[in-house]
Amino acid sequence: MIPVKSAREIDTMRRACRVTALALKAGSEAIAPGVTTGAICGIIRSAIECRGATPTFLGYRGYPAPATISVNEELIHGIPGSRRLRAGDIVSIDVGAAVDGYTGDCAGTYPVGEVSQKALLLIRAAEESFFEGIRHAREGAHLYDISKAIQLCAERRGYSVVRAFTGHGVGRQLHEEPEVPNFCPVKGRGPRLLTGMTLAVEPMLACGSAEVVIKEDGWTVCTADGELCAHYEHTVLVTADGPELLTIAEGCG
Repeated sequence: MIPVKSAREIDTMRRACRVTALALKAGSEAIAPGVTTGAICGIIRSAIECRGATPTFLGYRGYPAPATISVNEELIHGIPGSRRLRAGDIVSIDVGAAVDGYTGDCAGTYPVGEVSQKALLLIRAAEESFFEGIRHAREGAHLYDISKAIQLCAERRGYSVVRAFTGHGVGRQLHEEPEVPNFCPVKGRGPRLLTGMTLAVEPMLACGSAEVVIKEDGWTVCTADGELCAHYEHTVLVTADGPELLTIAEGCG
């Protein structure tokens, strides 16, 4: 059963998503050569907790940090620590924050200093595929309309879509029904979308193969061939008029 949120629940989610967006913004602005991933994570944690929210990721299924920070061939779930960023790296940051029992979830991939054209095009493609997908996040559309649009956008640009991980519903739990694939998984169009559904839509693209492996830490997911990858995510509210992005920080103080 896909949860449909009430007006009260959506209002609470807006608050949680605002904090989540501001925390991601603070973390992304700290990215620079020589900065450690642990230091960026500390900034993110402070940005969440100073607003009275809770870092959703910390302790979730045993995850040891308030945010995930993944570099270059690391796609998702990278554990922040002593690694220092270098000019030319790309960094994916994924953040969740909870307010009054509801959570927001968002992510982005960012350049460290000057990066290659290859890296910039990959980052842009992840974002573009997200926006192509959420055009279909409206009352009466079908879930896999989102998935198909993401896949077509990414593959037209020559990128692989990682299939081992998907987007998801989000609200009272970080992961709720439904799964939101970044590819059209079966013939047919999937569940019908209703106003009040909240989805974490998150394309994950790779320059090479879509195959991934998990590092010995048990968390960090990397491309199997060591190629660059990118991740882009927002919490999206389905409405009759189209998608509303809840994890947007512009204009927030």
